[in-house]
Amino acid sequence: MSENTRPEQAKKLADIDWNNLGFSYIRTDLRYLAHWKDGEWDGGTLTEDNMIHLAEGSTAIHYGQQCFEGLKAYRCADGTINLFRPDQNAARMRASCRRLLMPEISDEMFIDACKQVVQANEHFLPPYGTGGSLYLRPFVIGVGDNIGVRTAPEFIFSVFCVPVGPYFKGGLTPTNFITSGYDRAAPNGTGAAKVGGNYAASLLPGYEAKKRDFADVVYLDPATHTKIEEAGAANFFAITKDGKKLVTPKSPSILPSITKYSLLWLAEHRLGLEVEEGDIRIDELDHFSEAGACGTAAVITPIGGIQHGDDFHVFHSESEPGPVTRQLYDELVGIQYGDREAPEGWIVKVESAGG
Repeated sequence: MSENTRPEQAKKLADIDWNNLGFSYIRTDLRYLAHWKDGEWDGGTLTEDNMIHLAEGSTAIHYGQQCFEGLKAYRCADGTINLFRPDQNAARMRASCRRLLMPEISDEMFIDACKQVVQANEHFLPPYGTGGSLYLRPFVIGVGDNIGVRTAPEFIFSVFCVPVGPYFKGGLTPTNFITSGYDRAAPNGTGAAKVGGNYAASLLPGYEAKKRDFADVVYLDPATHTKIEEAGAANFFAITKDGKKLVTPKSPSILPSITKYSLLWLAEHRLGLEVEEGDIRIDELDHFSEAGACGTAAVITPIGGIQHGDDFHVFHSESEPGPVTRQLYDELVGIQYGDREAPEGWIVKVESAGG
């Protein structure tokens, strides 16, 4: 803990159990805030205020004109700080902004904002070895006086952070999913953009799944309901029976997960597997020996089994992750925490505020 830590900070930090962090909101000290008006972004600033003050006609409130991202900062064994592939989050946010007619954020602005937030809240970064990380939530929202269905006159870009542990309780412990009759997104809709409406629509299916003791739902393709698309708020992957191929669904309504594409690269270049983006039919689950959900928040969550109608299909095990899933997890997490060599460009170092 820094000698500059204020008494109220010290009390807040003392209440945190670093080894048992969940995925819930913890207020940190500073967040980044920038405004877009008259065709340009201002310089941005750090603020202690965790409340956003909006015009009542803001398009973010009435028409869902907003998008967000999620990425993490990690404390390494040598005390340095890693950001994992923030340029990819910046690129995905620009794609979401284009889809919703919002001004884009450059790589430079996005990464600088993330660095500022990590540095300003470094004392909330979980220590190396606890399995925790500092989750960053960048977002863009349409604001300003408005009432018609049109793009906003002004926008806010902000980044805040929260210390987190695993998204699903138990970490690398298999969880069970159930297929949903609801659609996550429409064909040619906003499924490939990281917009809040996609997640609002997922609340009821997820709630109903949890009432039946499942971790979340598996969404099928909205056109035919025969192919797997996503697993809750995460991407889906599966390992073939022979253990030689990793397959992930391909669809224009799937969010392009940075974790998924990192796993595809690692599977091919580090594990020597064949990789494929293609169809995974819900009636052909017996072709696969392992399955998982992956994403920034979830990292990798092994899927023990999937309930579809009256059939419950178990993959490797309901209690232990499969061998390929374990290898992928170890490789990915090892890179994120600096314990394994990272492919070029995957890690951006954040200079400690303490020097």
